[in-house]
Amino acid sequence: MIELENIKKIYNLGGEEVHALDGVSLNVMEHEFVAIVGASGSGKSTLMNMIGCLDTPDEGEYYIDGQDVTSLTERELATMRNRKIGFIFQQFNLLPKLTAYENVELPLIYQGLPAKERRERVETALERVGLSKRMYHKPNQLSGGQQQRVAVARALATRPSLILADEPTGNLDSKSSQDIMNLIHELHEQGNTIILITHDEGIARQAERQVRIMDGKIVSDTRDTARGYDA
Repeated sequence: MIELENIKKIYNLGGEEVHALDGVSLNVMEHEFVAIVGASGSGKSTLMNMIGCLDTPDEGEYYIDGQDVTSLTERELATMRNRKIGFIFQQFNLLPKLTAYENVELPLIYQGLPAKERRERVETALERVGLSKRMYHKPNQLSGGQQQRVAVARALATRPSLILADEPTGNLDSKSSQDIMNLIHELHEQGNTIILITHDEGIARQAERQVRIMDGKIVSDTRDTARGYDA
């Protein structure tokens, strides 16, 4: 599903070149659950932006489902993000004036789906994350864990081929964190491809594969069939 080959990204900060990604190559198969692990400044956020079509590389090739992403226009990248990738962010990224229902519905409006299909998808997604009774609450009426569940529902509603989770438990207490991880495991077991960005080794160990990045380079890529997940 995901093919990155020799990806490089260089930023100029104060007249100094910073190699945020320095020749990264990575393949992710369909239905995999991969954690990309690294400390602050390691390059993991830049790598997430590349995978999520939020940024483009200075060098290298990137393919999603066989399509060359580096050749796409900004409009085409936006379409790719909206149709193929479901995002779950650390900060939830919910619009505060919209209800849970409306936040989940918004990307479906951008997709141009008719009202009936939008309603079916939104209600199904919110039910899957256990918020069918809170769909008309606004973010400030929900706990942090509930807000993240809305973000998961928003990602699900577009029926993406890839779910990209950026530090999805970073702002949550331990119970809410495990609730969200249990939900991510359920999504994986139902056939979704998951790429999880994290600095937390405990969270990373719950994935079946851990890719570690340091100084813009992948330094290890391991599989853990006996991972520590217990729902």
